Amino acid sequence: MTESERWEQTRLRITGLLDGETDIIAMMATVACELHHAFDHFHWTGFYRVTAPNLLVIGPYQGGHGCLRIPFDKGVCGAAARTRTTQRVADVNAFPGHIACSSSTQSELVVPICGPSGTVLAVLDLDSDTLNAFTEADQLNVEAVCSDLGARWGTE
Repeated sequence: MTESERWEQTRLRITGLLDGETDIIAMMATVACELHHAFDHFHWTGFYRVTAPNLLVIGPYQGGHGCLRIPFDKGVCGAAARTRTTQRVADVNAFPGHIACSSSTQSELVVPICGPSGTVLAVLDLDSDTLNAFTEADQLNVEAVCSDLGARWGTE
């Protein structure tokens, strides 16, 4: 199966599973599980939720333990939340202020989830133990999944 076909199947499966669901935690748990098990290079897949001004707190995830709290001014996740832009980092060791939640992580893709007004609600964090693991296709598809979650969030 090609990468494009795998993404198409994964996104269709996620859309089907989320159909009619209104609980955001259930949606995040489902997305984390589906993405984590669909791609071999996704070694940690999870969410950090905005729970206070400039603070991310761990949400549903798959993989080893993650950092419990990340301020907006720290790490790749904080940068994504602070700037409201996707962070695709080929080598986390070269990223200023990187937080090593896992010493095995080599690359990251972090996508902010924004509500209809543009408020950052959470970020979806993908970690890989391989350098430069994430492709443009990964980024575009994860951004689409996050856009859908932002639209489904319900309240800001």
